Amino acid sequence: MPTITKALRDEKICNELPPELTRTLLKMAPTPDEELKLRLFVGDISQLGPAERFLKSMVAVPFAFKRMEALLLKCSLQEEASSIKESFVILEVACKELRNSRLFLKLLEAVLKTGNRMNDGTFRGGAQAFKLDTLLKLSDVKGTDGKTTLLNFVVQEIVRSEGLKAARRLRESQSTASVQTEDLVEDSAQESVDYHFNLGLQVVSGLSNELENVRKASLIDGEILSAAVMKLSQSLVKNKEFLDTDMRSLEEESKFHDTLTNFIQHADQEVTCLLEEEKRIMSLVKSTGDYFHGNSGKDEGLRLFSVVSDFLIMLDKACSMVRNSKKLPVKTPRKGSLTTSPSQESCPESLPDIRKQLFPAIQERQMHNSSSDNESSSP
Repeated sequence: MPTITKALRDEKICNELPPELTRTLLKMAPTPDEELKLRLFVGDISQLGPAERFLKSMVAVPFAFKRMEALLLKCSLQEEASSIKESFVILEVACKELRNSRLFLKLLEAVLKTGNRMNDGTFRGGAQAFKLDTLLKLSDVKGTDGKTTLLNFVVQEIVRSEGLKAARRLRESQSTASVQTEDLVEDSAQESVDYHFNLGLQVVSGLSNELENVRKASLIDGEILSAAVMKLSQSLVKNKEFLDTDMRSLEEESKFHDTLTNFIQHADQEVTCLLEEEKRIMSLVKSTGDYFHGNSGKDEGLRLFSVVSDFLIMLDKACSMVRNSKKLPVKTPRKGSLTTSPSQESCPESLPDIRKQLFPAIQERQMHNSSSDNESSSP
């Protein structure tokens, strides 16, 4: 008990009080009536219980529990501010990842085009955009075989397109001087298609890693985050009032007042920065929600991360299903060899008639042939 009461007067000792102990002591704070009774008690202190004896010594220190609240803010501000800032960074990076992901935007474009083909001739055909919630329904639409989903179909189309692009980039990065004639004829046409498939599947499967911070952002509760900032702000205001009123009225010889004054100045700057950063980040989140959903409502931006995170889980499963359905070996081309000719890439092998059998409403032409390759396009 003497150590705690001295800590409320001495700046060096007060820094040694653990935050957990301070929180526990604050829960024991007496009501005004209880505090008055303890102050007026003049009997034998041994007649009091351990808790009452402790509180009796505490109330002997002016504004003891208000001092303790100031100590709690002092020892917890840095940790709580760091946690809040970390969440802000995740949200900001997640927004950038979503808006700058070429592959994610291409997936959205593919879904939009596929939906328009299936709804051709109806009032739903010719749509210019769609809510991202629709992504979570792609696995509900199944082909006539009852197994192949619309998401699987879209994944296969994107895999084909990305495989051709990846092969072209690899070919262009190689020196044509190292290409030998026998390398050009070594691979059969089917092996070339298999190689493109594996390359494309690697690209599409990597989208989850590309949007890693989107998944992290989906775990952040916007209300809890805002409440944490508000709690620090309110605590700061409360301690400012304590410093400017109650502490100013005291004439005690201690360094607690000076310590609290210096801390409040620092805390004021820190909390002000947090409030400004919260406003900036939440504005960025909302603008990202507007980018994908038009004029989004409240918390629509934060919900966007959850929708995309759930879709990435579905996408990973779809990629696994597509990979297992092919059961193709990964073929690594000989160094410096070409895997396909320009004519093969510009006229890729079309999918078999299974497309028309599973999804008759989808036109036969290839999706990636009709879709734009503009990497800056948005849904």
